[in-house]
Amino acid sequence: MLGLFMILPVFALYAEDLRGHTPALAGLAIGIYGLSQALFQIPFGFLSDRYGRKRMIYLGLLIFAAGSVVAALADSMWGVILGRALQGGGAVSAAVMALAADLTREEHRIKVMAFIGITIGLSFAVSMILGPVLDGWIGVPGIFWLTGLLALLGIVVVRFRVPDPVVSRVHRDAEPVASQFGRVLGDGQLLRLNFGIFTLHLLLTATFVAAPLALRDAGLPGDQHWRVYLPVLLVSILAMAPFVLLAEKYRRLKPVFIGAVLALMLAEFGLLHRHDTVLAIAGLLLLFFTAFNLLEAMLPSLIAKMAPPDAKGTALGVYSSSQFLGAFAGGVLGGWLHGRHGLSGVFAFAALAALAWLLVAWTMKNPRHLSSYLLNVGALDEVEAHLLARRLREVRGVAEAVVIAADGVAYLKVDRRALDEAALRQFAAAEG
Repeated sequence: MLGLFMILPVFALYAEDLRGHTPALAGLAIGIYGLSQALFQIPFGFLSDRYGRKRMIYLGLLIFAAGSVVAALADSMWGVILGRALQGGGAVSAAVMALAADLTREEHRIKVMAFIGITIGLSFAVSMILGPVLDGWIGVPGIFWLTGLLALLGIVVVRFRVPDPVVSRVHRDAEPVASQFGRVLGDGQLLRLNFGIFTLHLLLTATFVAAPLALRDAGLPGDQHWRVYLPVLLVSILAMAPFVLLAEKYRRLKPVFIGAVLALMLAEFGLLHRHDTVLAIAGLLLLFFTAFNLLEAMLPSLIAKMAPPDAKGTALGVYSSSQFLGAFAGGVLGGWLHGRHGLSGVFAFAALAALAWLLVAWTMKNPRHLSSYLLNVGALDEVEAHLLARRLREVRGVAEAVVIAADGVAYLKVDRRALDEAALRQFAAAEG
């Protein structure tokens, strides 16, 4: 993810010197990796069930490295577009999640998945700062070479530092299950959240088709853009913390969520009218990233709260594909609008997209404050699984329970404030 994000704050400036440059092609180059990721990440996960987790991760990282080399050597827009498409084709996220699930016990898996999500978020923040700094040292081709090297280093780490799983199987909480797609795609609440993550990453890529150019035009050289991004990202992370506390601890999820979408819309309208000075751009990017970081943290949590307990992995797979499709759409539409209507056209489009999301978010149900909980119940048949699920639903704090006999796992939704965890552990001991 570091390699995919690092060129975001610098590519629009670099692309102007490439043969065959147009704003539309620059936007396509920024967003094309999202299309490849969306197309291949779920198939990579399914293939890892059949051919092995590590084998598919090696293949994906090799494809990513090859794409990095193609992009580094390219001197034309279409060459970079091809390289970026190949980079996105190394879509190993589902296989990585499945490997992590293979290597962790049920009682620790949710924490491990959360840690992986945090590292992805941190990689985004680091890339936004490192991109302009590295551009000043080694240029965008050098960044592509570096990301290719990191991909190869990733293969070495997976080969020699990550254990081989004793058993690989499908984990419904961490990876998609083909039979669950219809159920997930027919859920109106999940569709609203998928539209949300689509729009959020559409706004991100569209904004960064235009923002680096706006900063340059306002008088800040490209290799100095980190002086804006560093304080903006650090302050935005601090600024979002009270809202996370308000949403989760004080159970004000929907008001905080709608407020963050509204803040995004206001930031884009502000950039539409005031992208002529560095100070104005920096202030509006601070508002943008405070809302962006907050929503990036809240959306996966809302998916976990609203998805059926035994379809969480499928729901997250569709969510992830929606995220990457949004990145693709934002790059393509942002680039096209920049060519037609200039920077103001991009920011106007982003503001209207945020307004559309605000209207959709307003219709979202107030989510229940539930958490996922996995319980290893051991071997049992279908009748025993049905009876156990009914008994688990009688435990205080358990809102939903599905027991999959083939997995030997109970997938639960629980209210942790009310949960009688000792009772659940007794079930695990008795059944496992």
